[in-house]
Parts: sequence; C-alpha cells; structure tokens
Amino acid sequence: MLPHYFTVKEKGEHEIIIQKSRFITYVGRVETETAAQEFIQEIKKKHWDATHNCSAYLIGEQNQIQKANDDGEPSGTAGVPMLEVLKKRDLKDTVTVVTRYFGGIKLGAGGLIRAYGKSVSEALNTVGIVERKLMVIMHVKVDYSWLGKLENELRSSVYQLKEIHYSDLVDIETYVEEAQVENFSDWMTDLTNGQGIIESGENVYLETDV
Repeated sequence: MLPHYFTVKEKGEHEIIIQKSRFITYVGRVETETAAQEFIQEIKKKHWDATHNCSAYLIGEQNQIQKANDDGEPSGTAGVPMLEVLKKRDLKDTVTVVTRYFGGIKLGAGGLIRAYGKSVSEALNTVGIVERKLMVIMHVKVDYSWLGKLENELRSSVYQLKEIHYSDLVDIETYVEEAQVENFSDWMTDLTNGQGIIESGENVYLETDV
C-alpha cells in the first residue's frame, strides 16, 4: 500500500463551450480496469448521440494500467492530452470521459489538444482532488476518568481523532501515521501515567482535500 497518493474526490462533471462545441467532462475514481470501462460505457450510453466520447484512465500504485482513446478524433489529439493532465496532476485510480458535441467550427490538431486538456483540467478543479494518506488506527483504552483530559489533548494535537467507543472502558480511536506510532504511544503512556491500554489497529487511508 502506498504511504500516500492523490485521486479525484468523487464522481462529477463539468461543461465548457469552445468555438461552439460542447465539451462535457466526467471524472471518477476507479480501482480496476473493469470499473473504468463500465464508467466509460455508462457515459457513452448516456451520450449516444455525441460526436465523440473520448476517454483516458490510469490505475494501480505505479500507474500500471494506462489507456487513452480518441474515439474518432485525429490520433493523439484527445485521449492522450486527457491522460497527460491526469499524470501531470499526479493522480491515481482515475478515469475521465470528455463528450464532445461538434459546433461546426474545426479546431485543428493543436486546438483539439488544448480543448481536451483544458476540459479535463477544469473538471478536476471543479470536482476536487484529495490526498489519501495511509494511517494506523490507534486504540487507547482507559477508565472513564481519563476521557476529558485525553479528548482535549487529542483535539489540540496534530493527530486526528476518529471515534470514541463507550464500554467497560473508553476506547479512543485516533488516526496516526505509521512513522508516528511510537511517538504517539509514548505520549499516551505519559498522559495516562501508564494506565492506558495502547494498541495498533488496522491500516486505512484518510482523505483530505487538496
């Protein structure tokens, strides 16, 4: 698992008009090539009457899967510029489709490259990008008398509180970067005078807006 990476925040769309042509861009997050193809087919079905439905996606920790499709536009003028925008933004597990309704004015190769690149870039700005950081969920189990102190300390610290569970003991869950686990554990031990039960939980990705 990567320690961190960037991807789109959610599925979304954005439309621009260039020389009377409509460019409707869709972006989404996918983790498999099958999911990417399903996303593309969904847009093609929705815009079956469009002049072009060009697409690009990259998938995998090392961008092992990369595809670009011009869908009838001159070779290299649509899918590749779209893919290049995804790569320039350092995104992973991302698919994009640009639907074009021709407006009667030819853009030329350079114009098409700029139009498709701009379409994807503006769509990403609209939908948003997130950074996904790999975190360890740390559990601190203490007697109820410690809850107020620990909660206050955590909320004013660099660590992000995830959830508090109430049972025989209070279980405070906190997101901690792997490199900070030892420091966090030592800090909690000091705060609780060694009376807390500190355990490492599962690894999960925490998303923050970029």
